[in-house]
Amino acid sequence: MAFEGLSEKLQGALRKMTGKGKLTEQNVKEGMREVRMALLEADVNYAVAKDFIKKVTERCVGQEITSSLTPGQQVIKIVNEEMTQLMGGSNARLTWSSSPLTVYMLCGLQGAGKTTMAAKLAGYLTKQGKKPMLAACDIYRPAAIKQLQVVGEQVKVPVFEKGTQDPVKTAREAVEYARYYQRDVLIVDTAGRLHIDTELMDELERVKEAVKPQEILLVVDAMTGQDAVNVAKAFNEKLSIDGVILTKLDGDTRGGAALSVRAVTGKPIKFSGIGEKLSDIEPFHPDRMASRILGMGDMLTLIDKAAEAFDEHDADKLARKVKTADLTLDDFLEQMQSMKKMGGIKSMLQMLPGMSGKELDVDENAMKKPEAIIRSMTPRERRNPGILNASRRKRIAAGSGTTVQDVNQLIRQFDQAKQMMKQMAQLKGGKGARMRRMLGNM
Repeated sequence: MAFEGLSEKLQGALRKMTGKGKLTEQNVKEGMREVRMALLEADVNYAVAKDFIKKVTERCVGQEITSSLTPGQQVIKIVNEEMTQLMGGSNARLTWSSSPLTVYMLCGLQGAGKTTMAAKLAGYLTKQGKKPMLAACDIYRPAAIKQLQVVGEQVKVPVFEKGTQDPVKTAREAVEYARYYQRDVLIVDTAGRLHIDTELMDELERVKEAVKPQEILLVVDAMTGQDAVNVAKAFNEKLSIDGVILTKLDGDTRGGAALSVRAVTGKPIKFSGIGEKLSDIEPFHPDRMASRILGMGDMLTLIDKAAEAFDEHDADKLARKVKTADLTLDDFLEQMQSMKKMGGIKSMLQMLPGMSGKELDVDENAMKKPEAIIRSMTPRERRNPGILNASRRKRIAAGSGTTVQDVNQLIRQFDQAKQMMKQMAQLKGGKGARMRRMLGNM
């Protein structure tokens, strides 16, 4: 889980400041010493960590505790605010060209996930109502063009490629092609290297001059920590980047890149990659990320994911079924699919207050068995499980690779859920209405 070590150490250090009526210089400095060590262990830039501790200490020392906040809460509030500012303060959105076509140029070193991120960004913009196109300008890495074509097809976005011809010429032709076919966004996937060199930068500067991008977005691997910050600084000095995209935030990320890159480069983090699927991309919100790191959860992102996963029409239909206790196994299946779209149970739990940074023992495959059982049923059986006699259950178990006992358990759970819905529907007054609304929105 991203930031697990940093989150655990920060929360431990801040807990030690609780139980005091006033934040004295002594107990603040003791706590901040541990916070500083946690930041450095997370590979946060030394100068950034030093400045952060100085600001937090100055704000904490001598603070009178309000009636609504304990000393620990006061410190957490200050740390949260300063950490939010450190990462940029607020979400930095993409800017758009005044012309019909907006060009974004992606750059970065090999292995950062740049090509995959190009497709993720294209898919994200498609959901926003845009018509993006991808341009394959990495002619050096074996199969780079083919990879872009594959991921482009998966997000249903066209890819412009001209084989191994001069990438500057390809980029220029891609702009004309996108304009001719009335695409409103062009995402240029440029070549990377294992390290920064003059040849790479010269080519990127020529591509920049050829396409005149609205924004140059640097893709960096968050798992590389301080190295990611050094890469960002070097690319910014040469190309004057407009923003950063962090990849692999779902991995064993120490946090150094996320906490340092804005302070070192002055350029915001605009997106983060949070998984391997092409839908695993989200806008980077400094306030939400700070809350996750400090164990305060991230309910706003959870709400955003729910709004995206649950179709409004389907939610209304489900609410009506809940009210009349007219649920079917198809409804069960739809809800499981919606939870998958939200990133799974573990991802959702990590966004709840008090759960961030904790290693949760959650079986992400728990829904596979009931899903397989329901999919092995006929449409009639899903609508009316009452017809499931012994021979039907035996057939369903064989078709789903489960046992008859597993099928029986799912049907029992379904019957219990329907019975609960019926009881809710019979409740009178405001309490019953509130509970029905709550169940209908789940």
